Amino acid sequence: MALPLVLMKQLQPFPDTSEIYNPLSLSLLLILLLTLVHLLKLSRSSNKLNLPPSPPRLPIIGNLHQILQNVPHRSLKALSDRYGPIMLVYFGNSPSLVVSSAEVASEMMKTHDIAFSNRPRSIATKILLYDGKDLGFAEYGEYWRQLRKICVLELLSNKRVKSAQHIRVEEVSCLINKIRRSCINVHGGSTINLSEMILAVSNNIASRCIFGRKVEDEEENGSGESKFGELTKKYPILLASTCVGDLYPSLKWIDFLTGSIGHLHKTARDLGDLVDQVIEEHRITLTDDDKKDFIHVLLQLQKDGNDGIELTQDTLKAILMDMFVAGTDTAATTLEWMMAELLKNPSIMKRAQKEVRGVVKGKLVIDMKDLDQMEYLKCVIKESLRLHASAPLLLPRETRECVKLRGYDIPAKTRVFVNAWAIQRDPKLWDRPKEFLPERFENSPIDYKGQDFQFIPFGSGRRSCPGISFAVAAVEYVIANILYWFDWKLPDGPVEENLDMSEATGLTLQRKSPLLVVPTVYSP
Repeated sequence: MALPLVLMKQLQPFPDTSEIYNPLSLSLLLILLLTLVHLLKLSRSSNKLNLPPSPPRLPIIGNLHQILQNVPHRSLKALSDRYGPIMLVYFGNSPSLVVSSAEVASEMMKTHDIAFSNRPRSIATKILLYDGKDLGFAEYGEYWRQLRKICVLELLSNKRVKSAQHIRVEEVSCLINKIRRSCINVHGGSTINLSEMILAVSNNIASRCIFGRKVEDEEENGSGESKFGELTKKYPILLASTCVGDLYPSLKWIDFLTGSIGHLHKTARDLGDLVDQVIEEHRITLTDDDKKDFIHVLLQLQKDGNDGIELTQDTLKAILMDMFVAGTDTAATTLEWMMAELLKNPSIMKRAQKEVRGVVKGKLVIDMKDLDQMEYLKCVIKESLRLHASAPLLLPRETRECVKLRGYDIPAKTRVFVNAWAIQRDPKLWDRPKEFLPERFENSPIDYKGQDFQFIPFGSGRRSCPGISFAVAAVEYVIANILYWFDWKLPDGPVEENLDMSEATGLTLQRKSPLLVVPTVYSP
């Protein structure tokens, strides 16, 4: 049978050269040859390195199809079970190191901490955080060191935590009254969205400590939310977003076409303008009072002069937004998961309530001295952080130089994720790791401050979270009051085993569905 005419034409040995050797075709051919040469060089150079094991990847997308099968920390845990506690995965064409064991994490964040102390910056973080002028994503160096010193000594110190207690008392009192109102005239209470209420109180505590004002502003409009509130709620979502250009830098133009970059710039500009106004209002009311918010503290430092770094307006805004995002999402997600676990485990909730009510003994206001006596409650918080670390992959790091880790070569500029979620559920380190057992922390020296690498919900080393005390103070005070003033149950009665514990991805590990519960007022 004769070949089809089209195929015959393709097999002709001498096509018309005028159709092939035009300038455009020559350019395309040259680009193709250069690309092949570049790929060959990369292949040869990577063969000289002893890279960590890596799952097989597809062209263009790398391992994205495997990582996105589930929430990332679970997908990466499944891959690490096959390829080891130190492996390379590819987000598009970019390699990322994933560490999933306490031993490797210790070597990385203790022995080689400086080599792993940079942060990768996405398009969103560059735009929203003024190109790395904040603490969280600033490049490691003298600027970062001076900035961390300011934050640790001036903004997040134990003295500052104590001075903010009146804010926690006032905002939690508002929360308790709001829940109490939902119980009025309803036998046994009515169903409330506790997730929504927890996020609101966390936002308001952080916002008042940082900006001197609430996220909710009922006087501004009928919705109970100000423009400032709308933007601050949108901000963390955008900060966690991934643009096409993050995965494929040469395709960044797509983000301009889709409007992603324009939207990021608009949000940064709108929120920046509002924060500028708040800062200027604070300049007028600069005070030496002990109850200063973060803006007052930073403006005083700016006024007095700082030998380390210049506190420009953009630096102030980057620090403030950094603190706000870190101070709201971490506390809110921890509280939400903790209450979900307590509802699933009524006996544990009863024991925690018995302790809280025994310590408070009918007082109208819980104080910080009361919290110091609630040892079992502290175990409940630790266990919740172990099972549900608010940042399961921590904040990513980036290598500053080529470094050897466990005998493997890790190239410079490699993005690094530490799977704290996997480490904190490792059966080699924890007995019955999937169960909620606060008792495991009774009389245990293991803590979350970064020295025990089997338990690192806030990270460890130079780039660990500096605001642990601030976050834990808010969590302790909110949960103690919630357990003291109310008894809790699920809307459909004792069906704890059916409570949805699905996870959603974002900047922090949030619940996929809101926590709907029924409170009943407790009378001391």
